[in-house]
Amino acid sequence: MLRTALRNVLAHKARLGMTALAVMLGVAFVAGTLIFGDTVVQALRGASAKNLKNVAVSVQAETEQASDSGAGEGRSTALTGDVADRIRALPGVTSVHPIVNGTATLAARDGRPLNADTSWQNLATNYAPDPRENGRDSRFPLSAGRGPVAGGEMALDRRTAAKAGYDIGDTVRFAIDGPTLTKKLVGTVDTDDPRVTAGGTLALFDTRTAQQLFLRAGRFDELAIGSAPGTDNEELTRAVGELLPAESIMATSGAQLADEQAKEIAETTKGLTRMLLGFAGIALFVGVFIIANTFTMLIAQRSREIALLRAVGASRRQVVRAVLIEAALLGLVSSTAGFALGLGIASALRPLLNMGGAGLPGGPLTISTGALVWSLVIGVGVTVLSAWLPARKAARVAPVEAMSTVDQAPAPRGMALRNTLGGLIAGVGVLTMLYLSTRQDGTETNLLIAGFGSVLTLTGVIVLAPLLSRPLVLLVGAVTARFFGVTGQLARENALRNPRRTAATASALMIGLALITGLNVAGGSTEAALKERAVQGLTAEYKVSYSGVGGIDPALGARVAELPGVADSVPIASSALDVRDEFAMLTGADPRRLGKVSDLRFSSGSLLDLSPGKLAISDKLAAQTGLSTGDTFSGTMGFGTDRPQRKLTVVAVYQHTPAVGDAVGTLGDVLPHVDGGVYDSILVKTSRHATSDLDQDIRQALGNSPLLQVQNHEQLTKEESGSIDEMLSMVYGLLGMTVVIGVLGVVNTLAMSVFERTREIGLLRAIGLDSGGVKRMVCLESVVISLFGAVLGIGTGIFLAWTCGSLTGSSLPMYETVLPWARLCLYLLLGLVVGVLAAIWPARRASRLNMLRSISAS
Repeated sequence: MLRTALRNVLAHKARLGMTALAVMLGVAFVAGTLIFGDTVVQALRGASAKNLKNVAVSVQAETEQASDSGAGEGRSTALTGDVADRIRALPGVTSVHPIVNGTATLAARDGRPLNADTSWQNLATNYAPDPRENGRDSRFPLSAGRGPVAGGEMALDRRTAAKAGYDIGDTVRFAIDGPTLTKKLVGTVDTDDPRVTAGGTLALFDTRTAQQLFLRAGRFDELAIGSAPGTDNEELTRAVGELLPAESIMATSGAQLADEQAKEIAETTKGLTRMLLGFAGIALFVGVFIIANTFTMLIAQRSREIALLRAVGASRRQVVRAVLIEAALLGLVSSTAGFALGLGIASALRPLLNMGGAGLPGGPLTISTGALVWSLVIGVGVTVLSAWLPARKAARVAPVEAMSTVDQAPAPRGMALRNTLGGLIAGVGVLTMLYLSTRQDGTETNLLIAGFGSVLTLTGVIVLAPLLSRPLVLLVGAVTARFFGVTGQLARENALRNPRRTAATASALMIGLALITGLNVAGGSTEAALKERAVQGLTAEYKVSYSGVGGIDPALGARVAELPGVADSVPIASSALDVRDEFAMLTGADPRRLGKVSDLRFSSGSLLDLSPGKLAISDKLAAQTGLSTGDTFSGTMGFGTDRPQRKLTVVAVYQHTPAVGDAVGTLGDVLPHVDGGVYDSILVKTSRHATSDLDQDIRQALGNSPLLQVQNHEQLTKEESGSIDEMLSMVYGLLGMTVVIGVLGVVNTLAMSVFERTREIGLLRAIGLDSGGVKRMVCLESVVISLFGAVLGIGTGIFLAWTCGSLTGSSLPMYETVLPWARLCLYLLLGLVVGVLAAIWPARRASRLNMLRSISAS
C-alpha cells in the first residue's frame, strides 16, 4: 500500500499541483509570520543591546513638580549633579552620562511642522560628550558635523534633517511648549531608537541648554553609568543605590534593564505576530476546502482502482492509510516549498510595514528550529486532516458499487442530514448576531459573542452552501443560458450536477470575500461616523489650536479677528466640571458670538440665556445627572484637588455635539480655571473675500509655532478618522491571500472536472460542439461557480458588519451602516474576473482533447 500511495502521488502530480500550491501558500504565510516575528524581536533586542552596550547601571528619577514657576516647564527631579559626582567616585565606575529627556516639535525648512499631531515621537535630549570618546557621545554616533556645545546650537538625527530639508549651518525652528525657538544646526547623528525610525524626530542640545528647556538647572532625568572590565555590576548597582538621596530615584543594572526591555519588546511584537498568524490561519482554513475537494474528486475518479484493491484483499484501514500517506507526502513537499517561500515573505514584510510607519529596525533573518518544525507540522497536519473524511468515505464503498459508477450523486439522506445540521448552526449564528445588534457597547463579553456568532454564521453558510447553490446557480445560469445558448445551459447543468463540489469550490472564494466585505462595510461606516463627529455642530471654516499641552495667548488671539478674510473669530477655553459626581468638559465662550461658528440645537433655552454662573448643558449630561433647565447645583471647575464649589444654574439644554462638549459657560467663568489663562482654540468664520492662503496668514499672526494647528474641515476629519484607510488596506492585502487560494480552488476543480468528464466532452464534440463551444462551456461554468461564491460572500459579509456595528453605539452614537456600493459592485466584478481567469487553463485543456480518444476513455 505504501508503494501504491507513492505511485498515486507521482501519477497524479498534475492534478495535485493546485492543491500543493494552496498548501504551499498557506504554509508560506505561517512560516513568513513566524520568521518575521523572530527577526523583529531579535532586531529590536539588538538595537536595545546596542543602546545599553556601555551601560552597567541606569539611575532613573521620577518627575516632580517644581515649586517655582520660572523653572522651565515646571518639571524637576531629585537627581542632581552632586549625586552624579558621588557615583563617579565609586570604585569601578569609568563614566557617568547625565541624561535630560524632553520633546521638541520641529518646523521643516519650508515652515510645515513635523509630526505636530504625534509630539510624543518628537524626542529631544542632551548631547553629553565623553572625554574617552574624543569628546563625542557614544549613544549618538556622528554622521556629519559635530555635537552641540553652546546654547545657540543643536544637532538632529540624519533622517530628521533629511526629512525637514536642513543642512549643517541652517537655522532650525522648533517649539517646546508654544513659542518658536531657533538654533543653528551643527551636526547630524545616527540612532536606532524605534520611535525615531518609526517616523519620529530627534533633537540634541548641550546639557545646560537641555536643562533650561526641559528641567531645572543642575537636574537630570537619568544617569547612564559605565564600569571597568571585571566589575561586579550587581554589586555596583547596590552601591549606587545606597548613594541615592530619595525614593523617587531608582538604580537598575544594565543586565536587568536589558531583560526588562527584551520582555517589553516580546510583548509589543506578540500582538502583530498573532494578527498575522490569524490571517495565515484563515488562508489555511480556505485551503482545507481545496484539499478536501481535490481528494474527494480523486477518490471518485479512482473508484475502480480502489474497488480492485479491495477485491484483491486490501482492507478498509489499508485504503484509508494509503490515501492519508498520499496526503502526508503532498503536505510534506508543499510545506517544505512553503517554508522556502516564507523566507521571502518574511523579508518583504518589514519594508512593507515600514512604508506604513512601523519603523522596524533592519537585521538578518532569524530562522529558528521552532519556525521550521511548526510550518511542517501545520502543513502536513492540515493536509492529512483535510483528506481524512474523503479517505473514510472511499473505504466504506463496497467494491461492486464502486466499479459500477464514477460520479455518484450525493445520497439524499446525507444531504438531508447536512442541510439539517447546517440550518441549526446557521440559525444559532444568525440569532446570536441579531441579539448582538441590540447591544450598544464593545465590552469584552460582547466582542466574544461577536466572534462566536460570526464563526457560527460562516460555518452554517458553508454547510448550507450545497442547498443554497441550486437557486443561486439557477439564477446566474439563466443569464448564461439566455446570452450563450446551449453552452450556457450546459455550464449551468454542470454546476448543478454535484452541489457539494460546487459548494466546496465556491466556499473557498466566499470566505475571503465575506471577510473583506465585512471589514470594508464596518471600516467605511466607522470612518464616515468619525468624520461626521469631527465637524458635527461646527460651522466655522477653521479651528486654530496647539498640539500638546500648550494654549493660545489671549493677547495673540485678538490678532486673528483683524486679519482680512476673517468674518468672526471666537476664542474657546476648556476646563473640567464636576457635577453630581459626574466628570464633564466645560467650554467657555462668548455666548453672543458662539452661535456664529457652531450649530447648537436647543431643546430648551438658548445661548442668549448664558451669563456668569449660568450654564447650558448637553442632553447627554442632563440624562447622566438628572438636571434640567432651571435647576441649580453645586459644582467645581478646573483641575487639581483644591477647587472651591460654586453655585451654578442650568439655563439651557442642547443636543450633545463634540464641537462644544458637555457644557457651555461664559468665557469669564471658565478662563480663570485654565492653567496659564490661555485659550484652548479659536474658531474662525471666513468671509466671502477670504483667500486660500488665509490659514498661512493665521499662522503668521500667531507666531507660526510648529505646535500651532490651523485645520479646516477636511483636516479635522482626517485627524479624527486616523489611519483607518491604511489599516484596512493592510488587512485587505492580507485577506487577499484567501482570495488567491480560492481562485486556485476553482482552477483545480475545473481541471479535475474536465478530466472526469473526458468521455462526455468527446461525445459533445462528436454531436457538433466545436472547440470554441467547449471553451465557453468550461469558462461559463467557472463564472457561475465564482459568482455564486461572490454573492454568498458579499451577502454574509454585509450581514456580519451590520450586526457588529451596533457595538459602537455608546462611543460613536452617529454610527450608521453605510454600504459602499461601488466597492460591492467591484467585488461582484472580481468574482466574474476570477471565473474567467480560473477557466483559462482548464478550458484550453478541454478544447484540445482528442474526440475519439475521449469517447473511448474509461
